[in-house]
Amino acid sequence: MSQTNNETTPALDRILRRFRAVLGLFILCLILSGITAFPLQRELGAVVTARGIDRVSAADANSSFDHWILTVRDGLRDSYARHPWLAYGTDWLAFAHIVIAIFFIGPFIDPVRNVWVLKAGLIACVLVVPLALICGAIRQIPFGWRLIDCSFGVFGAIPLYYCLRLTRTLDNRQG
Repeated sequence: MSQTNNETTPALDRILRRFRAVLGLFILCLILSGITAFPLQRELGAVVTARGIDRVSAADANSSFDHWILTVRDGLRDSYARHPWLAYGTDWLAFAHIVIAIFFIGPFIDPVRNVWVLKAGLIACVLVVPLALICGAIRQIPFGWRLIDCSFGVFGAIPLYYCLRLTRTLDNRQG
């Protein structure tokens, strides 16, 4: 029996290390995506400047991407100048990303016991797609941008699904 445990332990350790590397990257990406929601106006200004279109109006943009970026920049400028409290909504969005990331610490520590967090995360990733497509249309977000938003759900689901599969392997080998 002890020989089986010695053979199994390194294999379980490798699986657990792989699990933690993937889930750790997922947690880091959630935190970073949250942090980027705090300085929206400043970030957008940097993108506009980097593209060399800071003195261009949305109507004079050369591409649909530039038109959209300039439209959003102008909307944020106008909204924040007249109603600075609107930025508070994106502050809460940023905070929510960080809080969600905290929930994934449970599976990071004990994947089998906290598998429900991975499942809930997968469900959330799936729900990103209809939310982006439906609410994006209602809010007049360009279709291409809605597809980019959908990709966050798709790309988020990939590491979570992989971690879920590794958790099943850990559970089967431990049990």
